[in-house]
Amino acid sequence: MHFTLSRRGFIASSAALSAAPMMARAKVAEAPVAAPQNPLVRQRADAQIFRHDDGHYYMTGSVPEYDRLVLRRSKTIAGLTSATEAVLWRHEKTGPLSGFIWAPELHRIDGQWIIYFAAGPSGGGEDVFRIRTYAVVCDGPDPMTGKWSLLGQFQAPWDSFNLDSTSFVHKGQRYFAWAQREPGIETNSNLYIAKLESPLKLAGKVTRLTVPTLDWEIRGYKVAEAPAVLHRNGRLFMTYSASATDARYCLGMLTADEEADLLDAASWTKSPQPVFTTCRETSVFGPGHNSFTVDEQGRDILVYHGRDYEAIQGDPLFNPDRHTRVQRLYYTADGIPDFGVPVGNGPLPERFASATNARLLLAHDGPRLIAGNPLLAQTQFRQTPGRAGQQSVMLSPILMPGHYLVARKDGSVALEPDSNSADFDLRSQFVRLADARRGTIRFAAIAAPGKAIGVADGQIRLVRSRDAAARWRAD
Repeated sequence: MHFTLSRRGFIASSAALSAAPMMARAKVAEAPVAAPQNPLVRQRADAQIFRHDDGHYYMTGSVPEYDRLVLRRSKTIAGLTSATEAVLWRHEKTGPLSGFIWAPELHRIDGQWIIYFAAGPSGGGEDVFRIRTYAVVCDGPDPMTGKWSLLGQFQAPWDSFNLDSTSFVHKGQRYFAWAQREPGIETNSNLYIAKLESPLKLAGKVTRLTVPTLDWEIRGYKVAEAPAVLHRNGRLFMTYSASATDARYCLGMLTADEEADLLDAASWTKSPQPVFTTCRETSVFGPGHNSFTVDEQGRDILVYHGRDYEAIQGDPLFNPDRHTRVQRLYYTADGIPDFGVPVGNGPLPERFASATNARLLLAHDGPRLIAGNPLLAQTQFRQTPGRAGQQSVMLSPILMPGHYLVARKDGSVALEPDSNSADFDLRSQFVRLADARRGTIRFAAIAAPGKAIGVADGQIRLVRSRDAAARWRAD
């Protein structure tokens, strides 16, 4: 339970607001109407979200029962949380598609809606993992209301375990990438790529892109699966998932120049370390099986699944709590994706760069606030509603849940754990003010009227709210 603010605190709140420039361009910044929160959709693993030309976001994924193909859509990413989910197709009563249904992906190919998925027979035992890739096709332009029927089985190069198929177009050529166990190679699955002649038929050469050999790829199982492709900054990035599906599950990445021959394995370079892993500080375990989309502003978004606890009873594959999650995808100065860490549950965090020096971000080094540009995760802060009414907010670093920015009497700004006291409640409250003309924001301190969070002499401190040093650009 939290103590309520004193009357003096509410008076200070009014004073902080009145100290801000009383111009039309300065106003209290309201939270986005449709801001996504994690988990975005509970108990939907192997998530795929993409924004179609019709302005909708479409989402599919594996359900815990592994018995059906589902689809939902929304005008916003946040709207997917509560969007009505349609059941498009159910596994058959007998035969090779009567068992588990895995990892669906929706694609628009040659004017048709197609879903690739993996399936096996029922009956128990090892036979249920005789997984092969199939496709269903929609008979109309609306994938939510059209009738779906089985198109057939993917004509893989070997009759062996295969799954997690994806398709993409590059330079006018459609490609197909998937995971498969190749006879003669003692792994669970490797990654392959080929040109696609028709939805179920490859066009000629098949290239093995990578075999799991690194220590982080072979924990529990020797796995490279779930390829996802992103074309940015003159390169193609192919992420993939590795190791067992518990907390050891993680993302690796292959990179190729956009002008390279994608069917030449030498064109692709494997990152020596995983690019996205379990983060105990944010309580997200086993992040993986990702896809990419863009948000309503056109910024890149990483989609993935992960659990919010580590201990699993029984087989991880049958644990239902792999939830669909999303977060911003950033890039290094060299144009390489910087995945950071899974950001944890709650509203998506933001980054705040000084409006007077973009290289100085609000950041922290452990419990110490700094102005700089360290690792991505050290610059991500979650804004939550404050305790002084609708206008107040609180700021917390994603790596230190339960710690918040507070204004101290000496003019410094610090990170402190929530002490559940009236004093903490007062000092941790800020008012987010937006300056539409400059495209900047300020965080006015309720505990220090006329002051706001800013950068002074390279330090995070309270500065005069009207000074340029108090302005930030949110990203």
